[in-house]
Amino acid sequence: MPSLTHQRCFNHATRESVARCPACGRFYCRECVTEHEDRVICAACLKQLARVPLLRRPALLRVLQLCQCLAGGMLLWFTFYLIGSGLAALPDSFHKGTLWRVDWFER
Repeated sequence: MPSLTHQRCFNHATRESVARCPACGRFYCRECVTEHEDRVICAACLKQLARVPLLRRPALLRVLQLCQCLAGGMLLWFTFYLIGSGLAALPDSFHKGTLWRVDWFER
């Protein structure tokens, strides 16, 4: 592997490199690197490190939680709707109490 002094900057071909990015492995001049968490890193790799994952964004997380609550409410409503429809479909004799008479159990 050639030494650092013989390498040129990835962005500026006329400048000699002073550091190698540990993330991508490319060589860069003084203007193209920055220090982040006690290491020298290029701007492109720093941008990827700084990108916030989709689920860690507070606004998106709140919208996702709201959608989950709405879906849960709709599922609960649909369950009670089905139970009510099933009870309404029962014969009238069931609703009049003839099915639940005491003498019906003793038969």
